[in-house]
Amino acid sequence: MASLDVDRACVAELHDQAFRALRAALPAANLEAALRCSARLQAALPDRERLDRNLVLVAYGGGKDSSYTLAFVRAMQLILFRVHGTTFRMRVATNRHAGMPRVVLENVDRAYAALRLTGDPYCELLLIDGNEVAPFDVQTPQRDHVVRRNRLDILMTGHRTFGDGRPTFCNACNFSVANSFGLAASYGAGADLIITGDSEQEQRQYSLWISRLARRVGVGQPPKAPATPRAGTAPPRASTGARGAGRLFANLDRIAHSYFVDIHGPDAADTVAERRVAEVPQRLRFFSIYSDTQYAAGDHLDLLTGFLGFVFDDVAFSFTESDCGNPALMAHLRGLKCERVYQRSYADGMQEYVEFALDLMRKKDFPAELVELMRARYDGADAADRMRRAADDYALETFGLAEEQLVCLAYSPFAEKGAGLEEFLRREHADLAAHSADIHALLADQSRDAPELAEALARISGLELPQLRVLYRSSVRRPGSGTGTEVIDAVLAGDPHKAVIRTRHTQNGPQAFEQISGR
Repeated sequence: MASLDVDRACVAELHDQAFRALRAALPAANLEAALRCSARLQAALPDRERLDRNLVLVAYGGGKDSSYTLAFVRAMQLILFRVHGTTFRMRVATNRHAGMPRVVLENVDRAYAALRLTGDPYCELLLIDGNEVAPFDVQTPQRDHVVRRNRLDILMTGHRTFGDGRPTFCNACNFSVANSFGLAASYGAGADLIITGDSEQEQRQYSLWISRLARRVGVGQPPKAPATPRAGTAPPRASTGARGAGRLFANLDRIAHSYFVDIHGPDAADTVAERRVAEVPQRLRFFSIYSDTQYAAGDHLDLLTGFLGFVFDDVAFSFTESDCGNPALMAHLRGLKCERVYQRSYADGMQEYVEFALDLMRKKDFPAELVELMRARYDGADAADRMRRAADDYALETFGLAEEQLVCLAYSPFAEKGAGLEEFLRREHADLAAHSADIHALLADQSRDAPELAEALARISGLELPQLRVLYRSSVRRPGSGTGTEVIDAVLAGDPHKAVIRTRHTQNGPQAFEQISGR
């Protein structure tokens, strides 16, 4: 990789200004940790003499933890420049999905400005939308095709799980994040190292889990050729013979293939292909900053909200997430399920989710003030109505989903040969209840045609007839059982973001245990 041809005096001045500003903002202990870690990082670089020949990748989602990581890696980059008169090149990549509110992109932009990354020839800032890679620009509008893709994944998975939070909103998104890592690592001449905050033990455990999961759900599913990428940026798919990082991404690709075939059906080849996980360069290695960044979660709030200009937006900051509004929809769906499916109250369901999510925040060592901020948001006599309106607005503006379609998702009436169809129609769409036999026939018979019924079902569900037919042939994960969807169950089995709660499945029924998941 060629070294940089830069105006050294101008770069030195820019780096000096950036270092002095960051040194004033970082606690002394964190700066000392960055000094120690920079020596370890230099030793891990492929070219330890010509530092500017090395490219280090930082994935930046715009949340509180990744913001601190970015500042820490920037400190290492500036420290090495002060010592050697040159430093590694840093590529920062942000994966944007439909659930990322505008304010998150603005947080990213403010962080770049505060750290003096914009205009630094040693820094490359990328924005990834689906399979498109482009230079970061805060004014870049959300991509319509990404919204459509996210919306479809939410509906198809949600209808298999009665709207359970993690599978509905996070499974497809997690594969998208992994794909963005691959795209960013492979872009141009490719990256040498990717920064992670996980310990080496956590990396080994994760890699082992992914390997086992790939063997379980990816048996007999060889990698397929990718769809033609948008803007010609997507690299080839991962090889099953890869090692290290390459093997991890190859296994993720196998899991993604199995997952999306299960969700969208074996005939949706193009839909599945565009959701695969990209290959990474064979030289790519992970570099952990974990041992030098063990800190209490509240230690860097001043750095975030002061120096980096981080804003905890009411939508963007939802429970354990500070870069995604979807957890608010998870609470909303729980409220709708309790109100419509269980015939209780919306407030009951929302409270069940809030208690679960606040407990998750505590387990993740969130600062007490952030836990209290979230608790207060959902507290008070008018909280349920206020948050319901906010969630409805967010769902409609972000995904084009009306409450009617979310209610349909909460019932999951079409999966498992329409097992819940009659009850759903009787309660929610009495005008169609008399046509339930015709609806069953329409969904079961690929050759059957009933335009008026198909149009009504599309309005109610947000899905077209071919997608409803896929659901009709698919299994459903029933509340209380925690099983019923082989691939979804396998993915969720290793996910820590779930708990068993006490609830009631009818208005005055006995207490029941139900596993719920979310963020």
